[in-house]
Amino acid sequence: MSLRLAVLGPVRVTRGGTPVPLGPARQQAVLVALALRAGQVVPREQLLDGVWGERPPPTGVKVLPSYVYGLRKRLDPPGTGPEDSVIRGEAGGYRLHDGHIAFDSAELEAHFGAARAAAAPADALAHLDRALALVRGDPLAGVPGPFAEAERARLRLRIRAVRLQRLESLLDIRKFAEVVDELAGLAADPCDEQLAALRIRALHGDGRQAEALQVYEELRGRLREELGVDPGAEPRRAHLAVLRQTGPGPRPGPDPQHAPTAALAPRPVNTLPGDSGHLVGRDAELAELIAPFTPGAVTVTTVHGPAGVGKSALVVRAARELSAQYPDGCLFVDLRGHSTQRRQTPEQALQRLLRSLGASKGELPSDLQELTEAWRAATSALRLLLVLDDALDAGQVRPLLPAGAGSRVLVAGRHRLAELDAEWRVGLEPLESAQAVALLTHLIGEERAAEESAAAEQLARLCDGLPLALRIAGSRLQSRTAWSVEYLVGRMAGDGRLLGELSVGDRSVEAAFRLSYDQLGAEQQRGFRALGLAPTVEFDVRTAAAMLGSSPYEGEDLLESLVDASLVQQPGPGRYRLHDLVRVHARRLAGTAPEEAAAVRKRALRLHLAAARTASNWGAAGFPGGPYDEAATGPPGEGSRFRGWREAEAWLDSFGGELPDVVGHAVASGEYDLACRLAEAYTDYFVRQGRYHESQTALELALPHAGRSGDPRMPLALRNCLGYTAIYQRRYTEARALCTESLQQARMQGQRGEEARALTGLGAIALSVGDGRRALECLAESAVLCEARQDHWLGSVTRLVQGLTHQFRGDGDAALAGFAAARRHAEASGRPHWLGRILSSSADIHLHHGRYAEAARLLTDAVRLVDEAGDVFLAAQSLSRLGTAVHGQGDPGAAIALHQQALLQLRLLSDRTELRLARDGYT
Repeated sequence: MSLRLAVLGPVRVTRGGTPVPLGPARQQAVLVALALRAGQVVPREQLLDGVWGERPPPTGVKVLPSYVYGLRKRLDPPGTGPEDSVIRGEAGGYRLHDGHIAFDSAELEAHFGAARAAAAPADALAHLDRALALVRGDPLAGVPGPFAEAERARLRLRIRAVRLQRLESLLDIRKFAEVVDELAGLAADPCDEQLAALRIRALHGDGRQAEALQVYEELRGRLREELGVDPGAEPRRAHLAVLRQTGPGPRPGPDPQHAPTAALAPRPVNTLPGDSGHLVGRDAELAELIAPFTPGAVTVTTVHGPAGVGKSALVVRAARELSAQYPDGCLFVDLRGHSTQRRQTPEQALQRLLRSLGASKGELPSDLQELTEAWRAATSALRLLLVLDDALDAGQVRPLLPAGAGSRVLVAGRHRLAELDAEWRVGLEPLESAQAVALLTHLIGEERAAEESAAAEQLARLCDGLPLALRIAGSRLQSRTAWSVEYLVGRMAGDGRLLGELSVGDRSVEAAFRLSYDQLGAEQQRGFRALGLAPTVEFDVRTAAAMLGSSPYEGEDLLESLVDASLVQQPGPGRYRLHDLVRVHARRLAGTAPEEAAAVRKRALRLHLAAARTASNWGAAGFPGGPYDEAATGPPGEGSRFRGWREAEAWLDSFGGELPDVVGHAVASGEYDLACRLAEAYTDYFVRQGRYHESQTALELALPHAGRSGDPRMPLALRNCLGYTAIYQRRYTEARALCTESLQQARMQGQRGEEARALTGLGAIALSVGDGRRALECLAESAVLCEARQDHWLGSVTRLVQGLTHQFRGDGDAALAGFAAARRHAEASGRPHWLGRILSSSADIHLHHGRYAEAARLLTDAVRLVDEAGDVFLAAQSLSRLGTAVHGQGDPGAAIALHQQALLQLRLLSDRTELRLARDGYT
């Protein structure tokens, strides 16, 4: 049986030259979907999608057998059984037997291949003419369905390639006028640079130089107006040939002023790969790579960055832009430093480079030193552009550097290659949000991106701006037109599925990351796994050292080695972070060693607990009992301990708003005891800084799990802390409910410390709402408990609020007695902030009674203490009161100076802290 299927026009089938009617358009579409996958089983669902797209018939796959039956009747000889049919049913689908049918598209490819292999231009032209004779119109004309549309686009590109090759062949035999005429008859995009370059060369060869120059100027104007770019290398070379009046030749050749002179390079060679397409957000980096450099030397530029960030695409684009400047050759070598294929040794790379320059006729040495000498000799008189992609280390690169003056080398790799001498080092980071969305829009189409703009932005964030991830996500959406962007975003929710969804075919984000990980040493791998478990996005050397149980020096060395490997970022001196997708990968790797992960996670959380307790004013009595008392001095490991509250507070400050996430991380990891202790320990730190919402968030994350803590007082302690925070937020009703519940439970359980906390809180609430009698009752009970427990911090708070209550009730002497008792407790705890607050409150009484000298003495000490503690608001308040005292002593000039100083301090406050200006109550 001899069947021939013609798809280079309307679909036709002939048997022995006789046309075979194919029936309706959908039936033809079924034939095309099977025939162009000849030999493959096409599942029924895939066949249905390819023919009907998003609007399948109501009967679904049940409609297919009727079309297949119709095709069998037309294509099979009479009496053919299903087992011998040209279309055979297989499990779940159909297969067209590839031995039963011939294709005109296959004939076109055969002629195209023969033309490219032909030695003589005339022979090539004959093959190309026979190939184009097969084209009868638009491929698959009138055939419906997404599959036919995709194949139509593919075949159009192949036909275009044949036509362009034919025009090149005509130029080869100097038929310039014929090329000009044929180009005039082609309907083309006015920004098509390839056709414009052909036209310039043809007009130049036909002696029409003015018209050739006009074509180039028109192209440049359109590209600048519509795309904001200049013409690429091919039209620029053709334009330069016109200007220099060099012959157009078969193809644009090298600049005659820089013709190759080495014996191994009789003609220029270009082994650069094709430009991978749309490059977004790399204008600054591209400008660095193509910038002019000092002539006469070999210039080396390195490009480093994490896997999938687009290093290869950038250096290839830069090389394409620079290629016209290097007429002696543009060479590309993939060193495969991070590849599933075997890494290229310098010896292999040198042999390949020397062969590309024409050395294959002779025997090449195998010794590295001899090969390096041969390469330097071969390139000494050449000006080359060399691209070395995926370099692992400097040892791979150094032997490959050419010797010719004016040569340029672009090296791309994941490592920074600090040991390689380079004029420029360009670091690539993932794209910014807008750039990532722009790339995604290019991939999935403007209309689709505009319809789901919010989902597109979310998808770009999930891809972390990584071009590889964005291209994979875009490819999945391209191939699944029924999927919405929001649907893919939903599939990517959570660390467990995120990396799994970023895989298509042989491209995978996780596989790219794994290749980087596999190149690390054992200690680096352990460190990388550990860093994935850091409870904050950013971390420092102290955190890494604590998690690894190492010294700070060892921790810093490990971090810097991972920075060099582009697995860790360094956003600022001493600060480190992992990209979002890299962190997900590190956590997945950590999950393969659960015991190691649990220990690392616990050490990180204990470090934060140590910092929070050390920074807190509450002292040892504020954190009684439990297995983490040693946390006040930090987890084991040199350098993880804090020398005092100032160092601990500064360390906590460095994390900005991420501290509530540490509690969330502990909860998510099942470390409920540490989560509760952290939320409690952070409370004083947050409240002193006016960060009430963060305090509330951390406590509310931990409270539901307080019953699972190893410390039975935690349910009470967290409620007291929430009440404490609510007082500052002026949510007195909620604060009273929390402290009342905690008080009742504390008395039932015999938890005297939490009983005292609850009583002090209820006293402060009573004072805040004007119930002085109730305040004094609660505070008197608390004071007795604090004395018994030697809790100086809570004792000083209780006595201060007692003094403020007496002041509110107009009893100045009783207020001063309360403040004096508070001062004794505060001096025992040794925290300057709280002592300064008490002295300032005492001074208020003296100011009220006109005792200005005593008030000035107390306020002078208060200003010194609160300034030492770094409390800008309390310092400003105390300065203003000191100004009032000095004015009362008869020195208005000094008073004005103090008030001005207080005003300057207040201007340093953030808007959030300024909310405290009206709050002169329980602090």
